[in-house]
Amino acid sequence: KKEMIVDEWKQIGDLGSTLEKLLLEKSSARFVKTKLTSMRPLTVEAVYDTLNRIAHTGGKGSVERKVNALTRLIVEATTEEAKYLIRIVTGRLRLGIGDMTFLDALAIAYGGGKAARKDIERAYNMSSDLGLVSETVAKEGMKGIRAFHVKLGRPIRPMLCERLTSAEAILTKLGGKGAAEYKYDGLRIQAHVSPEEISLFSRRLENITSQFPDVRKMLRRGVRARNVVVEGECIAVDPETGALLPFQVVTQRRGRKHEINKKVEEIPVVFVLFDVLFVDGESLLDTPYLQRREYLKRVIEENVGLKITCPLIVTESVPLDEFMASAVENGCEGLVIKSIGINSVYQAGARGFLWIKYKREYKIELADTLDLVVVGAFAGRGRRAGTYGALLMAAYDEDADAFKTVCKLGTGFDDATLAKLPPLFKEYVVDRVHPRVESKIEADYWFVPTKVLEIRGAELTLSPSHTCGLDLVKIGTGLAVRFPRFTGKWREDKAPHDATTVKEIVGMYKAQLKTL
Repeated sequence: KKEMIVDEWKQIGDLGSTLEKLLLEKSSARFVKTKLTSMRPLTVEAVYDTLNRIAHTGGKGSVERKVNALTRLIVEATTEEAKYLIRIVTGRLRLGIGDMTFLDALAIAYGGGKAARKDIERAYNMSSDLGLVSETVAKEGMKGIRAFHVKLGRPIRPMLCERLTSAEAILTKLGGKGAAEYKYDGLRIQAHVSPEEISLFSRRLENITSQFPDVRKMLRRGVRARNVVVEGECIAVDPETGALLPFQVVTQRRGRKHEINKKVEEIPVVFVLFDVLFVDGESLLDTPYLQRREYLKRVIEENVGLKITCPLIVTESVPLDEFMASAVENGCEGLVIKSIGINSVYQAGARGFLWIKYKREYKIELADTLDLVVVGAFAGRGRRAGTYGALLMAAYDEDADAFKTVCKLGTGFDDATLAKLPPLFKEYVVDRVHPRVESKIEADYWFVPTKVLEIRGAELTLSPSHTCGLDLVKIGTGLAVRFPRFTGKWREDKAPHDATTVKEIVGMYKAQLKTL
């Protein structure tokens, strides 16, 4: 019965292991005999073909057809095979291996050593398809990897910003000049436009095309080239006043399959473009920023909903701070200041100082806004009995491809949010600390690193209890966020590896010392 499966799932926390347990309990001599004598073993090819067919099934009655296809696979599988089939379908294999670790393995296996990692990662950043990269290097070697190119419909991994806390520091880092753009509080979208099709991808590389039919229309009217890839921020606007609305509003358009047109009317959006990565067969990833801007203005004709950012070239801190004030007054989070030098290329999938965030919160508290990953939780007591009393938060360590703890988060949650936490995290619960999490603290519950939350804090301090920045500032000591509090913002647009990094936090701590 479905109720029995749900009850077991709640206790175990993993749908694959739940199915394995139930199948083992229901096994009988008759079932085992039937299995061994009348059913052929599943083959990789058969499983792949079925899963591929499920993925491409659509239209009326598609849910039933998908369920039937998956059911047939499970019936033909052994209990252990069934466990992993479910994990594959739900995208939660729980192997403790991240993409970056896999790239290292490919470099060693097919490239002759880790030195080949750079070229393999470049191909991955251009395609966002680890399977395709693996197949290419296995079949064609490094020659095939070096021949990788941008292709419409294959999302490019987004370039990310570093952060600094003052105009002076930003200009110094950029060599004395940069282009400042408003940092809008919206949903980052990468749009692939061709005469036949328009595809929209989120920051996490999810295809969200169907959820934004209005954005597709804006692009169809405004693109003046045959094939382009552009990036921008999709921001919700008040339908009566035209004022920009917070990120949480535009996220109401995501994941929706029904009444999309109604939501388009309720939550209109504007799509503000800030970059172009590909035009009519030519990749612009290695083209300097100012030249990409010229391409952008050439291939885009603005309309009511489609706009282009208006950067300000700055060489002094006073105009930069004035532009920051203007951004805040206009409902923006702050600024992104971009390098305009000859090396100001688009670093797909990388975080660096070619783009630097300068947010308004930095003017209030010291580096107080972080995007951290939930890796564990602590049982609630008193008023919080029955839910989580606090969450264990971590930063992402790019070098180790792991998550390092940086604080316990227990403030900033209202009662309604607290009540939702256990069911929200139930499918990510594991029975021990996840292999990619490094923690000195023993949590009551451990999670697969998945959810990203925005937090604020008073300052960064040395901590013997946390692993973020361990030994990097002081031997035997890590870094922690003092007085962390949840801002109420769930960063659904960010994957765990897009969270604030250990390097960023170490840099913020050192900058804090200089300020103090």
